[in-house]
Amino acid sequence: MIQPNKLVILDRDGVINHDSDAYIKSLAEWIPYPSSISAIAQLAKAGFTVAIATNQSGIARGYYTEATLHTMHNQLSTLVEAQGGHIAHIAYCPHGPDDQCQCRKPLPGLLLQIQHQLEMDSLAGSWMIGDSLRDIQAGECVGCHTVLVRTGKGANTEAKGIGLEKALIFNDLAEFTDWLCDAGR
Repeated sequence: MIQPNKLVILDRDGVINHDSDAYIKSLAEWIPYPSSISAIAQLAKAGFTVAIATNQSGIARGYYTEATLHTMHNQLSTLVEAQGGHIAHIAYCPHGPDDQCQCRKPLPGLLLQIQHQLEMDSLAGSWMIGDSLRDIQAGECVGCHTVLVRTGKGANTEAKGIGLEKALIFNDLAEFTDWLCDAGR
């Protein structure tokens, strides 16, 4: 069984790959941060389980299909596995902001889906890493340690300074990963 302190949940856009206000609509537009791919592999090699929780309202808006999203996620998994890592589960919300679903962050539905998929009793003590307040709120809702990265929208989120009282802040996923692995958490 996975120990909660050994689970790292990542937001996707802005944490793993470059974000875009125009949405990431194709594999060609999905551009990973090279340091994030190696960081995910480093986490896995250090004994952490890595999962992803990502809002993908571009599907509801008709900008791309779930098949296109799966192509991006397959590429992500391939890149991580080429460096010796593994992603245990990718949970995504295909709904729009007005769809009243329970999975769209800041609601905890995606994280609870990960908990169920990984057969964990609780997410308390796990890590939630994101670049927006909604990522932090979703993590706190289920008892995760929360981390804001300054990549993507993270620097703007930090500048607002609202709702980050409990969050640790790092420049990027690689810096957080080095800290977590060096600290032997």
